[in-house]
Amino acid sequence: MQLIAKLIKINLIAKLTFNQALTQMGYRRPGQPREDKPPWWRVKFDLSKGLKGMKRHFTLLKEEFFAQFIGPMGKPIIEHMLEQNQVLWEFRGPHSLQEWTISCDREIGGKSEIYLKVGRNNETCLLYGTLCSDPPKDGETRYSGYCTMRAKQPLASFDRKRYHDWSSFNTLHLRIRGDGRPWMINVIAETYYTHQKDDMYSYFLYTRGGPYWQDVKIPFSKFFLAHRGRVQDDQHELWLDKINAIGFTLGDKADGPFQLEIDFIGVCKDYAHTEDFAYEKYKRNPEV
Repeated sequence: MQLIAKLIKINLIAKLTFNQALTQMGYRRPGQPREDKPPWWRVKFDLSKGLKGMKRHFTLLKEEFFAQFIGPMGKPIIEHMLEQNQVLWEFRGPHSLQEWTISCDREIGGKSEIYLKVGRNNETCLLYGTLCSDPPKDGETRYSGYCTMRAKQPLASFDRKRYHDWSSFNTLHLRIRGDGRPWMINVIAETYYTHQKDDMYSYFLYTRGGPYWQDVKIPFSKFFLAHRGRVQDDQHELWLDKINAIGFTLGDKADGPFQLEIDFIGVCKDYAHTEDFAYEKYKRNPEV
């Protein structure tokens, strides 16, 4: 009987430890306790929704299969090789906003606000809101005051990751109209190791303000590596063959309203730019 009681006790401890580890893997809002429920308790099974999803995924698989016969990304090989510029995101109507997601520090108890809508004549994207750097009174958060807009991860059939291949280009091209605030452009590339999932490449975007549009061209060699917002000492160039998404971040500590209007986001090939990487790279095993 004592052996059975010990086995039951060990089983209960292992079960509690396993469930505790699962709950600790999720995000915990500062000042709030963690959820005790495992992740699969949130899953809701719906047969009709599942059948619709299977039909949609098989349709996407069929389109991908026939696109491979045409060429890379569904384009003829000659057009793909000679392409000088490419528009990636063009805001023409409310449906174009579905590819983007917005967030701010209000999700962690802050006071900032951010909104996204189409501009005049449904031909632009208007990102606006209010920035507030007052931290939430939860006893843990020390800094606050950010607003972000990020493109969603493109997905292929059966929710497989689909990447942007920018290896034929060397410059990011945007047409924007801002209010004079400095922004940060973030490019998220696919990483090999899981501990690199928070890595991103960033560069500054300075808006002039006023009623006039500005065409901004930023070489990819200018983007620097950062991890969770901290610039890394060990820098290396951005790999352009597997790009997941692009985003914009505002956090200049200047409280008040902001506004950024975007016409399009694209990439281009600038033959006058020959720089590989703008920053110093350390040799791991230097020759003596």
